This record gives sequence, structure tokens and C-alpha cells, in this order.
Amino acid sequence: MRIIGLDPGLRHTGWGVVEMSAGRLSFVDCGAVHPPSNAELSDRLKALHDELMHILHRFQPEEAAVEETFLNKNPGTTLKLGHARGVVLLVPSLFGLPVSEYSAKSVKQAVVGTGAATKDQIGMMVRTLLPGARPESEDAADALAVAICHGNRADTGRAWAQNQTAAIGRAGKIRGRR
Repeated sequence: MRIIGLDPGLRHTGWGVVEMSAGRLSFVDCGAVHPPSNAELSDRLKALHDELMHILHRFQPEEAAVEETFLNKNPGTTLKLGHARGVVLLVPSLFGLPVSEYSAKSVKQAVVGTGAATKDQIGMMVRTLLPGARPESEDAADALAVAICHGNRADTGRAWAQNQTAAIGRAGKIRGRR
């Protein structure tokens, strides 16, 4: 299964693609989208949309994971980030992908083991967990961390579902013998 992780931002939106096979994650590619900062908000959002659609067409992920945003002290900044986040949630949905969301704390715990991890720690662990990954920005490293978090949670969820299905099947066979 191919997963794209997205770290929303109006100035820089990180993206990272990983492949999950047999319970193992491997690095595919990563980067960041940089909408033109001197353009009107609507044009910046369109540029973000268009570039993300291009990335999805190029890498053909099957699932998407997006980091939830936090509130800034500046309400205007929070609102603009919300616009970018809306585009980041919309694009994978338009592409037909299921989209999961994770808090920054959950992502840090999944990758580093503590919800108080620093950007440096996240980057180091991403490079450790995904050999060959050399994200050129914190945004790309954060996006890969979101993909790792989703891959680990999705794999755990699938294993749980398979175990539940098997247990139900066994229970049905036992009842059928009586």
C-alpha cells in the first residue's frame, strides 16, 4: 500500500510518500510545495491544489494522512493556515483517497516515542526509519513522519480487523458443532 503524508502550510506544504509491504515501510519520495508568496490568496491556494494533484498523479498513493494544525497566537495566520489545510484535505479526497488526520503529538509519539519531540529528533528518526530518505526541509520530514504514523496505525488496524474476523469465524464454527 502506498501512503502520502501531508504537512499543511500556505508558504510550505510538505509531502512524503512511503510504501508499506508486509508490515514494513520504505521510502519512495518527498518534497515541499511552495506557492508563490507574493500572489493573491486565491492564486496561492490554486497553486497548492494544482501541485498536490500533480504529485498524486505521479505517485498514485492509495491512502493519505494529514497532520492536524494547531492554533497560532495570530488569528489571521491561523485562518490562512486553515485555508491551506482545507486544500490539503480536499485534494486527496478529489483523487478518491481515504484521508486520515493525526495530531502533531500523535505523529511525534509514533516516530520518536514522545509527544514533545523536536524537529531535529523527527528528522533524525525519519532518516533512521526510512533508509534512503534525505528530506531537504523540515516540512518534507514532517510529512514523512505523518506517513509513518499512518502506516503504523493502519497496519495495526488491519491486523486487529483480521484477528477479529478470524475470531468471529472460529466462534461460528464452534457454535455450528453443537
